[in-house]
Amino acid sequence: MKEMTEAQKKAKELLYEPAYKSDKDAAVRKAAAAFSEGYKDFITRCKTEREVAVYAEKALQDAGYQLYDDRKQYAPGEKVYWIHHKKAVLCATIGTRSMEDGFRLMIAHIDSPRLDIRPNPLYEAAHFSYFKTHYYGGIRKYQWATMPLAIHGVLTRADGSTVTVQVGEDVNDPAFCITDLLPHLSAEQNKRELSDGIRGEELNILIGSDAVEDEEVKERVKLATMMLLNEKYGITEKDFTRAELEIVPATPARDIGFDRSMIGGYGQDDRVDAYPALMAEMEVKNPAYTTVCVLADKEEIGSYGITGMGSTYTYDWLRQLCASQNADPIRAFHNSLCLSADVTAAYDPSWASAFEPQNGTYAGRGVAFFKYTGSRGKSAANDATAEQMGYLTRMMDAADVAWQVGELGRIDLGGGGTVATEVARYGIPVVDIGVPVLSMHSPFEVVSKNDLYMAYRAFSTFAAAQD
Repeated sequence: MKEMTEAQKKAKELLYEPAYKSDKDAAVRKAAAAFSEGYKDFITRCKTEREVAVYAEKALQDAGYQLYDDRKQYAPGEKVYWIHHKKAVLCATIGTRSMEDGFRLMIAHIDSPRLDIRPNPLYEAAHFSYFKTHYYGGIRKYQWATMPLAIHGVLTRADGSTVTVQVGEDVNDPAFCITDLLPHLSAEQNKRELSDGIRGEELNILIGSDAVEDEEVKERVKLATMMLLNEKYGITEKDFTRAELEIVPATPARDIGFDRSMIGGYGQDDRVDAYPALMAEMEVKNPAYTTVCVLADKEEIGSYGITGMGSTYTYDWLRQLCASQNADPIRAFHNSLCLSADVTAAYDPSWASAFEPQNGTYAGRGVAFFKYTGSRGKSAANDATAEQMGYLTRMMDAADVAWQVGELGRIDLGGGGTVATEVARYGIPVVDIGVPVLSMHSPFEVVSKNDLYMAYRAFSTFAAAQD
C-alpha cells in the first residue's frame, strides 16, 4: 500500500467530508431493512393524527405503560402515558436521577398536509355529487388531482354519539378523486402559474353519480349519496357541520428502487420521525434522566390549537411530573434537552438549483442535525448553541450513529420552521433533528431506510444517555 504524504495525512486529520456509512456496512443495511417493515405498516395504517394516537396507545399498553394519574408517585423505571384530546400522545419513562436534573425530550408531530372536508361540503352538479374541501398545511394543489383518495375521520351524530369513518383503503372499498382537464381542452389552464394550476376551490372530491328515481326531487344525486351515508353511518347532512373528515391518498407505503433501499408513502412528514422516537422511548430501560416522547398535532398549521405545541399541555404534564417528586419545574426545564424531530428536504439532483450542495442534507447519509431552521435571515429559527450541538454530535459519534448537518435549501428561496421555537419559549434547550425527505409535502414522499434507522439509533442513544 502506498504510504500517505504529509498533506494527505493532514487532510484526513483536519478536513471533514460527510460519508454514506451504510454503503460500507451490510449489517446496517440489513438492520435498516428490518426496522423499516414495522414503519411501513405504521404509515400505511396511520394516516391521521387520531389514527396515530390509537396505534400509539395500544403499543404503549403492550409495552407496559400505565395511564398517567397525577395523584400517584412513580418510581424509577416506571412508564406512563397520556393521550391528549385523542390527537396528541405523551409518554415517559421515569429516570433514576431527580427531575430537577432535567428531562430528555423527543418531540415529533403526527399531522400531515392533507385535504379537510368543509363544514357544508356536499353538493350536486351535472349529475355528480361532490365534497368541497379546504386544504390543510402547505400542499402543492396540483399534486392531489387524478389519484385515488380515501376518507378518514369521525362523524358526530345529533344524539352525541360518534362514528369512525375510513373508506377507500381496502381494495374492495370505493375510492374517490379530484378530476382535472384533459390536455385537449387545457389551453387556458396551461397559462396559469404552476402554483395556480389547480385552485383551492377546484379541489372537489367526486363521490357519486347515481340518483334517486323520483324526478320530483330537486337534487336527486345528492340525495342518493346522502341516503347511502345515512344507511351506513346514521347521519344527516347537518351532521357534516360537526364532522372531522380528512382526505388522504388511498395508497399503501411501498419499497422504492430495485434495491428496495427507500420507502415511498404518504405522511412521512413527520411520521418518519414520530415512529422511531416512539420506538426508542418504548425500549428504554431504567434511564438516568426521565425520558419523554411527545407526538404532537397541528405543526403543519403553526402548532396552534389545543393539541399543538403552542398549547401548554406538554409543559403542564412536565410540571405535574415534577410535582410528584417535589422538583422545581423551572430548574427541570433549564436542565433539560429536547430533540425537536422534524423532516428536512433531501438534496434532489433533479431540482439541484433549489439547494446549496455544500450545506444540503442527503438521503442515505444518516439522520440530519440542524443548528437552525427558519426562513431567509433565520426568521423564526431556534438556533441551537455550539455546546448543545457539540454534546449531541459527540454522543452520536461515540455510538457510531451516522449523522449529517445542513440546511433546508438555498437561503433566499424560502425555508421552514419546527416546534423548536415553541419548546424554547419555556426555557428548554432544544436542537432540531430529522430525516431527509424527497418530494416533501407531496402525497407520496420518499425517504432512505438507512436514514430512518439512524433516526431510531439517534433517539435510542439520546434516551439512554447517562450524562
